[in-house]
Amino acid sequence: MTTAIDHLAALTGYRDRDLLDVTLAHALMDLLHPCGVRVHKLVGEAGQQRWLLRARLDEGQVAAVSDPPWVAFEDLPDRASEPLLSECVDNQAVVVGQRGDRHLLLFPLFAEADAIGAVEISTPEPVAEATQRMVNSILRIYRNFNGLLDYSERDTLTGLLNRKTFDEAFLKTAHAQAASAGAAAAGRRSDTPTSHWLGVVDIDHFKQVNDRYGHLIGDEVLLLVARILRSTFRFQDRLYRFGGEEFVVLLRCGGEDDATAAFERLRQNMASYAFPQVGQVTASVGFTEVLAGDAPSAAFERADQAVYYAKQHGRNQVCGHGDLVRRGLLKDATKVGDIELF
Repeated sequence: MTTAIDHLAALTGYRDRDLLDVTLAHALMDLLHPCGVRVHKLVGEAGQQRWLLRARLDEGQVAAVSDPPWVAFEDLPDRASEPLLSECVDNQAVVVGQRGDRHLLLFPLFAEADAIGAVEISTPEPVAEATQRMVNSILRIYRNFNGLLDYSERDTLTGLLNRKTFDEAFLKTAHAQAASAGAAAAGRRSDTPTSHWLGVVDIDHFKQVNDRYGHLIGDEVLLLVARILRSTFRFQDRLYRFGGEEFVVLLRCGGEDDATAAFERLRQNMASYAFPQVGQVTASVGFTEVLAGDAPSAAFERADQAVYYAKQHGRNQVCGHGDLVRRGLLKDATKVGDIELF
């Protein structure tokens, strides 16, 4: 009992979702001593979902492994390729299976009322019902704690990440950018894109929407913009609502042209969408590259300057801070850490 309580304390002691799934895998491994534990999540839009491995821990393995945070969506296994996992999620019930000489036990992972993934436990012998009940109890605690994280980390209206979660995610991104820069300086090449970009999306004339149609319609516009953001960007891109009509995107892509294309696609998707009662709603977008050693406030300031330029020069357009500086339209006052470069 003490061991189980210790693991539950560890499970609810983190505020990092990556560590939460890894801790769940370690807890089940220590409590059940199975051959292996895997935590799977479904990602992507309905009808095109794929399986993301959040944690895998095998017998004798010290540290859990997972899919990399910027894995390409098309490289993930298709939902139909894992029929037992799909059955577990579809039926929202425990599924028993077999893989070779190992027994498989799959438990659904829930968020709110829906199953969002599954925990797969492989054992040499069938798992007793009492043990299954213990696992279900642990997963209920996991579900409740995950819900508390959602409540604290997500905007209550749109469901996007909120502003207070931005700094930590940004610093991880800046660290990854610094690691990529270090690898490039050491002469190590990579076939995967390594540039990270921060974009600020500001809805044009949103105050007029609220004034003319009321705040309920304004909220509906914000909800629809959040939906357009989700459908435009990839599952691993981080989407935030910073408050009011301002949204922020953190993404990874090959270079400035790719970032421009991604944000231009968002602009076009918004401009072409027929918002109920309101009609056309557009957005001005400014973006900047995340630099090695960047501070969140510095990168946001650069992107915000580009947004301001877009709004002052016609709105409904995408402006890159780097491009504006090269064209002499903005002054470069890039701050990296505590150093200001002019």
